[in-house]
Amino acid sequence: MDLDAYTAARSADWDRLAQLAKKGRLDGHDADELIDLYQSGAADLSAIQTSAGSTAVGDRLSLTLSTARLRFTGASANLFSQIPRFFALELPAALYRIRWIVLAVAAVTIVIGTLYALWITGNPDVLRNLGSDANLRQYVDHTFIDYYSNNPASSFAGQVWTNNAWIAAQCIAFGITGLWVPYVIVQNAVGVGTAAGVMFAYGRGDVMFSYILPHGLLELTSVFVAAAAGLRIFWAWIAPGARTRAQALAEDGRALFTVAVGCAISLFVSGLIEGFVTPSSLPVWAKIAIGALALAAFLFYMIVVGRRAVRLGETGDLGEFDAGARRIVAG
Repeated sequence: MDLDAYTAARSADWDRLAQLAKKGRLDGHDADELIDLYQSGAADLSAIQTSAGSTAVGDRLSLTLSTARLRFTGASANLFSQIPRFFALELPAALYRIRWIVLAVAAVTIVIGTLYALWITGNPDVLRNLGSDANLRQYVDHTFIDYYSNNPASSFAGQVWTNNAWIAAQCIAFGITGLWVPYVIVQNAVGVGTAAGVMFAYGRGDVMFSYILPHGLLELTSVFVAAAAGLRIFWAWIAPGARTRAQALAEDGRALFTVAVGCAISLFVSGLIEGFVTPSSLPVWAKIAIGALALAAFLFYMIVVGRRAVRLGETGDLGEFDAGARRIVAG
């Protein structure tokens, strides 16, 4: 970005925003204009910070936006009033920002898992190394299925939710290391591939899919999202762009930790499905349909709602500037 040219092109709107922010009384037209200019100014500041980092021009615009924000928000809002804005803008925007990384993580997991399953089913020696024939038959005929019904549905759902949410939180928290997330991705893919290889080797592949797909569609996607967030934080440290590494980690870290909240919620839903739907007596098609519907709802929220939030100027960053921008956008 040519910052001087950009400033020259946009400065008139910024000056008008500053003028309206300091005006004593605003009529309806002025208030509408202030909101429009605030939204465009928020997008301008986001573009400046992304391409040029911290600059004097950006700092002045941030101060103007803060002054304008006070015309609408006054004192800090009540915590509960932030909740609708968080779910309508902050969270979907943060999810939308990492959509391509999520797709890459999913693709890598599927490739590794598939290759591992094919390796097991195509090599009797590998299969034998996993256990005796009696033990493997016990696994495919009883252990795999009984896992979902050995405990009461409510306690089982809580158990799997806690475990998966902890894994997701670790992916985000330790993503900066650059090692933890690949380790989790590979381990997850190998685990799924091993189970698939054994089940298919004994002709029970249909049983595996009937028990994995209902909850696994949303559960695995949630893990992919957490892994993508961790990788994004690591990349912010490796390639901060015009920002310092500290700035990049602070900005992306604040935003992507909101993803942990989204993953906790989606994993809670997948845990309920795993506890109550997967082992139920419903027809297989119905159980898979429930899982597919849950995944479709999550993807709609991430892509459609997330794209809308980004177009409204939401960056997914939880810094002071973006908090003010969200207050105006949310009305």
